[in-house]
Amino acid sequence: MKVRSLNIGIIGYGFMGRAHSNAYRKVNNFFDLEVRPVLKAACARDTAKVKAFADQWGYESVEADWRKLVDRKDIDLIDICVPNNLHADIASAAAAAGKMILCEKPLAMDGNQGKKMVDAVEKAKVPNMVWYNYRRVPAITLAKALIDEGRLGRIFHYRAKFLQDWTISPDVPQGGAGVWRLDVAAAGSGVTGDLLAHCIDTALWLNGPMHHVGAMTETFVKERKHNLTGKVEKVGIDDACAFLARFDNGSLATFESTRYARGHKALYTFEINGEKASIAWDLHDLHRLQYFDHKDEGKLRGWRSIHVTDHGGEHPYMDRWWVPGLQIGYEHTFVHQVADFFEGVAKGKPAMPDFRDALRTQHVCDAVLKSAKEQKWVDVTKA
Repeated sequence: MKVRSLNIGIIGYGFMGRAHSNAYRKVNNFFDLEVRPVLKAACARDTAKVKAFADQWGYESVEADWRKLVDRKDIDLIDICVPNNLHADIASAAAAAGKMILCEKPLAMDGNQGKKMVDAVEKAKVPNMVWYNYRRVPAITLAKALIDEGRLGRIFHYRAKFLQDWTISPDVPQGGAGVWRLDVAAAGSGVTGDLLAHCIDTALWLNGPMHHVGAMTETFVKERKHNLTGKVEKVGIDDACAFLARFDNGSLATFESTRYARGHKALYTFEINGEKASIAWDLHDLHRLQYFDHKDEGKLRGWRSIHVTDHGGEHPYMDRWWVPGLQIGYEHTFVHQVADFFEGVAKGKPAMPDFRDALRTQHVCDAVLKSAKEQKWVDVTKA
């Protein structure tokens, strides 16, 4: 098999920059691909920090201006790992330059901006994808297969939550490195775009489109010191959000997310109830899928815990890793996403979610925020 190199230019060196870089470094060790990434350049405004990042992860060069990175002829793919307010400009410029694009979630600040990004990549005909990595958790991929096979039957309920507790103290500032997610100008929204976007993407992938939402949000700490101005300023993001939803398939849903759930660092769970069976998943035990099948013999009927580690095509992705019984973790979801994207590049078949697919989640987020603001049900298709 002939393998061609693909030169990566990454923008951002934080948490996601590390997760993505780790995936690029590992993917060809475990997946037989026709594409091999070359860590060509890392880019950020802080030259000292991006140089240290580049040295640690093996990038060949650094840039301080993302525009120069996009203009470089030796860069094939732009990976966007920066605050949400920068996604659109970088993606549009990269598309115009003919670069492939991987963009962190959420796609944009809102649906209107996201639509312009979709138009840009589709006009340029460049491969593109958004990093909704939870689709690549083998247990969730297995859940998708079970649903598509009809094992759950008609779906009645979908419920999801994503709970954290890191912003409870009013002393946590907003703005700048590390806490830009608390600054509405950089993030666009709070837990809705940051945490619920993951829940929504997974739900749309597993259960299909939703058409109406009814939401409420709360900002518990109204003012915080802003790192960039040094002043105490109004907080514009949502600290917590809960919403109801109706799916096109007739099922009902509840979603909840907060950064004020003391004792939870990243509790992401979902459960789906169907006429024949139910499934449930928990990020804290991400290699297991809980499954209940009503057709089981009555005296033995109950929830079973499926350890998603088998080979031979029975469990997604696992034949690429260790022997059955040895689980994988969070980092591997990014490796899977890179592998799927490169496979798509080689075969000319897009890997999901691309920008257009991710725009569906953006529209739901917009509808949720609008519903909370107007205190009424909102049609997702008209938000």
